[in-house]
Amino acid sequence: MVSLPHILPHILVVDDDEDILSLLTGFFRRHAHPVTVAADGAGMFAALEKERIDLVILDVMLQGEDGFSLCRRLRAQSKVPVIMLTAMSDHTDRVVGLEIGADDYLVKPFDARELLARIKAVLRRTEGVAAGPAATATRPMLEFCGWRLDVARRELRSAGNTLMILSGGEFDLLLAFAEHPQRVLTRDQLLDLARGATHAAFDRSIDVQVSRLRRKLESDAKSPQFIRTVRNGGYIFTPAVHRG
Repeated sequence: MVSLPHILPHILVVDDDEDILSLLTGFFRRHAHPVTVAADGAGMFAALEKERIDLVILDVMLQGEDGFSLCRRLRAQSKVPVIMLTAMSDHTDRVVGLEIGADDYLVKPFDARELLARIKAVLRRTEGVAAGPAATATRPMLEFCGWRLDVARRELRSAGNTLMILSGGEFDLLLAFAEHPQRVLTRDQLLDLARGATHAAFDRSIDVQVSRLRRKLESDAKSPQFIRTVRNGGYIFTPAVHRG
């Protein structure tokens, strides 16, 4: 554990490879990032309980409980951004990682500089650029069919005021829909709106995120009313959206 001041976001690296932990600890320290390391799920949750963690780098192939299971458990109780690492380049693993709530995915071996770029991109998407009180106050509350999307707090609440846990990618995609309601959006347009034109997206990533949003928003995800598929077109967000 590194006792550096929070100059930059605090990163938690979860990996049972000592070489990876040593490499990333040294790299992040050179870039002034506070960093904590853990070798397994128990260490990860202990660190999250003790420290204010801004992003988790989570290896898939851990001994004991694997990274997919840990990510699923983490996402059920926290919105902290997660980047998953894996030694396998199978496309299916990437889709699974997105489905369970990871914000990005990187295959080993990787360049530490690329990982740092991914971290910055994820944090931009999940936290937004720094804004003063006046700027934050102008960010809207978007309401549709009893749901309330708080842009400043990056929260989604139901009509009964229940907080719905969304990953960073899910929130950004829902925000893109809510800001462009009743309009057909292609997958490329949604990627640009939700993640930025420079984001290197995975194939099917929009479809995966849409599927996850439907399960959380729709009463029947198999017959969606909010996010409808437009054949050969993309998707359309059907509700009327009001700015609060």
